[in-house]
Amino acid sequence: MRVSSSWRWQLSRAMRLALCWCRLCRPQKGGRRWGFKPWVSGRSLELWSYSKLLLRSLYFNSLSNGDTLLDCAFEPVYWIVDNVTRWFGVVFVCLVVLLTTSVVLIIYLFVLPTILRTYPLPWVVWHLCCGHWLLLMVVFHYYKATTTSPGHPPKGKVHIPSVSMCKKCIAPKPPRTHHCSICNTCVLKMDHHCPWLNNCVGHFNHRYFLSFCLYMTLGCIYCSSSSKELFLEAYSAIERYYQTPPPPDAVQETTAYKSIIFLWVLTSSVAVALGGLTLWHVILISRGESSVERHINKKEITRLREKGKVFKNPYHHGTINNWKLLLGVEKRSHWFTRVLLPSSHLPNGDGIMWDCTFTRRDPMAI
Repeated sequence: MRVSSSWRWQLSRAMRLALCWCRLCRPQKGGRRWGFKPWVSGRSLELWSYSKLLLRSLYFNSLSNGDTLLDCAFEPVYWIVDNVTRWFGVVFVCLVVLLTTSVVLIIYLFVLPTILRTYPLPWVVWHLCCGHWLLLMVVFHYYKATTTSPGHPPKGKVHIPSVSMCKKCIAPKPPRTHHCSICNTCVLKMDHHCPWLNNCVGHFNHRYFLSFCLYMTLGCIYCSSSSKELFLEAYSAIERYYQTPPPPDAVQETTAYKSIIFLWVLTSSVAVALGGLTLWHVILISRGESSVERHINKKEITRLREKGKVFKNPYHHGTINNWKLLLGVEKRSHWFTRVLLPSSHLPNGDGIMWDCTFTRRDPMAI
């Protein structure tokens, strides 16, 4: 009842103010031609002042400023983007599965028979082992990245260490935790929301995401380089097909040529685009940062530099140690069993408590 009455009161208030504004727009009855211009200028100023008063009365309070008004104005845009991304995530996942399946079918139907027929035995064994290993790693890590929860702070009356309060969830946020507006929840060590996974990348699936990007890039490079000669041959054949008169190629040969061209163009494009994204995440992990923390730390570096201080990332343990923490490598054999082979081991820690590199003797900017 209170919400309904408050909403009706706000609506009636806005209507009354709009009615007053319309009355100010009406010219006075006693106006003459010689006094028209002064009346216009005076009424325009009065109308402008009342318009500002009308606008401020609808949104102003002691905590309001220009940024608050701008956020309120763009709130419908944010809502549309979040909902479109949430629903289109399923479409993006289906697109990844469809394109990957098409590449695998083309390789099995057209590329692999050529390799088995023309390559020597050592190269045949190499292509069979390398290609199927990359396919296994891509499928495994993509499935785990899409189905594994990134991790969320515990709900309820549970005492957890926190550094701030989430304004959306109205709950304490542990270190490195951020709110995802698309998933509408807080995510432990959130990196970003990936529409190609239809999932957030966080503490418990960050390794799967990075491994998928890395092995997918390697797989695309492998397919592109392996089918380069076939692509050049298919491209020349397609060019001859558009000559007058066209060569008497069979429909099966033409389909094979077009499939090879599609395979090479797709894998080369994905290798370049996804390779750049993978390189960026490799740099972030080497620095002990996530994508969200990179923007926060960049602002903090600028702010402290103006004060003559140096920012130090508390979660940077050195390049090698950062990779060991992400990949879950605890001994040498884990580089083979946990990195080069499919592994479902959990990451180090629970995503709530984090070891910092600071000691009492280390200078820490505050």
